[in-house]
Amino acid sequence: MKALIQRVSRARVQVDQKTVGEISRGLLILLGVGANDMEIDAEYLAARCANLRIFNDEQGKMNLSVLDIKGQALVVSQFTLHADTRKGNRPSYTRAAEPEKAKRLYDSFTRHLRAILGSDNIRTGVFGAMMDVELVNQGPVTVLVQSKREYEK
Repeated sequence: MKALIQRVSRARVQVDQKTVGEISRGLLILLGVGANDMEIDAEYLAARCANLRIFNDEQGKMNLSVLDIKGQALVVSQFTLHADTRKGNRPSYTRAAEPEKAKRLYDSFTRHLRAILGSDNIRTGVFGAMMDVELVNQGPVTVLVQSKREYEK
C-alpha cells in the first residue's frame, strides 16, 4: 500500500463539479492499494500518515505531525500509484488491487485514520469516480510512504 502525502494549507476534491471533500491545513493523501495488500497494511499506513512529522515547530523544523497540529486529512483513492512504467510508454496497472479489494482496504485505511485523528478531521473523495483534486502544497512538502511489506518487495 502506498500513500503519496502532500502537506497542504487547503485542498478539495470535486466530482461532477461538486465539492465532495474539502480541508484546511493538513494532509492530502493519495492512497494506492496494491494487489497483495492486506488489512494490516491499511492499519500500519494510517498510523504512519497520522504520525509523520512534516509540519514545522516553533523553530521551523519539521517535528510535528498532523495529529500534533490538530490538522485534517483528505484521502483520495489513486490506483495509478501502482503503475509499472518499466516497459513501453503506456503504464501497466497489474500491481494495483482489483476494485472490490481496493475499496475495502481504502475504507479500512480511512476508518483507522478516523480513529486516530477524529472523524471530524477526515474527508474523502469518491472511490472509483473521476475526480478533480485541487490543493495548495505548503512548502512544498511531498512524501511517499509505503506499508512495511512494500519495502520488502
